[in-house]
Amino acid sequence: MSREGLRLGAVAVLVLFCAVLAGCGKDWQPRPEPRSGTPSTNTPSAETDWDVAGSATATGPSGPRKGVPDAPLTAHNGDGGRYDRLALNSIADLQAFWTAAYPRNFPGTFTPVSVFHSWDAAAPRKQAVEFCGESTYHVVNAAYCTDDHTIGWDRGVLLPAVVEKFGEMAVVMVLAHEYGHAVQGQARLGGMRTPTLVLEQQADCLAGVFLRHVAEGNSAHFTLNTTDGLNAVLGVTVAIRDEDPSDSKNAHGSAFERVTAVQIGYSDGAQACKSITTQQIAQRRGTLPVSFEPGEEFYQLPVTAESLNSVSQALAKIFPTSRKPQFDYSGVVRSCPNVTVTEPVSYCPSANKIGTAVPALAEHGAPHDDDPLTAAVNGDYSAFIIFVSRYVLAVQNDRKLGLTGAETAGLRTACLSGVVTTKLSEPGSDPRLSAGDLDEAVSELLGEGLAAGDVNGKVVPSGYQRVEAFRTGVLEGEQACLSRYK
Repeated sequence: MSREGLRLGAVAVLVLFCAVLAGCGKDWQPRPEPRSGTPSTNTPSAETDWDVAGSATATGPSGPRKGVPDAPLTAHNGDGGRYDRLALNSIADLQAFWTAAYPRNFPGTFTPVSVFHSWDAAAPRKQAVEFCGESTYHVVNAAYCTDDHTIGWDRGVLLPAVVEKFGEMAVVMVLAHEYGHAVQGQARLGGMRTPTLVLEQQADCLAGVFLRHVAEGNSAHFTLNTTDGLNAVLGVTVAIRDEDPSDSKNAHGSAFERVTAVQIGYSDGAQACKSITTQQIAQRRGTLPVSFEPGEEFYQLPVTAESLNSVSQALAKIFPTSRKPQFDYSGVVRSCPNVTVTEPVSYCPSANKIGTAVPALAEHGAPHDDDPLTAAVNGDYSAFIIFVSRYVLAVQNDRKLGLTGAETAGLRTACLSGVVTTKLSEPGSDPRLSAGDLDEAVSELLGEGLAAGDVNGKVVPSGYQRVEAFRTGVLEGEQACLSRYK
């Protein structure tokens, strides 16, 4: 966030994944593939019950199915080890899915990808192979090659890294994105002049279509639950994001945009992926900040009582109440009848008081991890969104809405916090959102999810649902929140 006159802004703490893992910038296609607010006309559907066709599961295992034979596929230069088997099993299930789904959604005949390449980015130069016309020496990447309709991956650095951080389903997500490009090309969803950002978000969307297929229990080699399993898959999407989406070197979109694209495919199917265009992305962005103002990338708005007081004044203008809540910056409200105190910010309905433990809240906005491959996008808005959410509870109390229930009050709170977020992006807002703030909010919601907690701090276990509710508020506004989360 930024204050008028102070020029303090939010910045995504992490550098872009491929800026750290050398070699990711190889241009293997006509369109580079370096790595895997106003209401929108293409926001995901309102589905939130997760009983998709009666078979999607909120709990249970996520990952490779036990006892299932490996797919009878091979990769050039492969070693037959764990990561190649994981990649090839992913490809086999993607082939089976798109062979059946393609004719239902796109014109023409679908030709599955049948040639695959594997390499070890940590290997000496003499062990490098050629993929898509270039050497794989020190190339940490996975990609689809449009020239010869092949897919390749680094089994030595990239796949082990994403598995260690996010689990084996992260590899499925990475390859589902790459296979999305293969589908995209045959379906002619884009042309030579289509911006890379559009192509990448279409591929994310097509990956989301496949993820739903897995979550419904229809994948031969993998299962995916819709809590920690889907949370981890979205986590790798957040980790491999653009730090500054307006930078011409970036191609995939912010974490907020990437997660949105995945969820469009997951919720609405392949047909919805067709409508991701330059105009649709621009409409979705609205007034949301997508680039840093000069100097903003180097600063954070400090989480102090002074800053929180400024935010509270903006909140009162966005969502006025008949009875203004009291703000206490000396700590959370410790004594509140029939309410479990939430840390580091609490709302007590009986006293109509918002209590904040400022040092503890500031810790939520402080960078904790220098690892470039992480979904933890810490920054000032990681903290401010929690404060916003507790004010939104006061608004709901003023309107005589229920404050308990993770699936009702909790998701409604996340949604209305999204409404506030959009308002804070508008010209003239003080404080005002800066680039990276939405990604920080998405990261918080996928992680602890405090901003989607009811008055007692209860949250739904699905980070997907928490982010979906927030994004609904950002893109569709207050009425969508009130009608959807009753």
